[in-house]
Amino acid sequence: MGWFLVFLAAASEITGAVGLKLYSQQKNIRNGILYIGGFGASLAFLYGSFQFLQLSIAYAVWVGIGTAGAVFINMFFLGESKSSGRIFSVVLIIIGVIGLNALS
Repeated sequence: MGWFLVFLAAASEITGAVGLKLYSQQKNIRNGILYIGGFGASLAFLYGSFQFLQLSIAYAVWVGIGTAGAVFINMFFLGESKSSGRIFSVVLIIIGVIGLNALS
């Protein structure tokens, strides 16, 4: 259950990050709800995961998945740079998250 909550938290964080990007471009209710709702849900799910997982592992996985997901979404859907250095860096984040997961 803890890992499920962490993945929901990460997905919500990605939603919040995309909402923040959209809200910075066009301030409307939909983008504000994505922004505030995404980050709010993310913190609620992360908080719930602490009942099942160590804080250090849950937080690191949440940050890693959220960061990698937000970068990929912005690269492939919102027109940010797709340089090989950026992609390689995100792959390193993913490898780190998998390593933490495997060793916990």
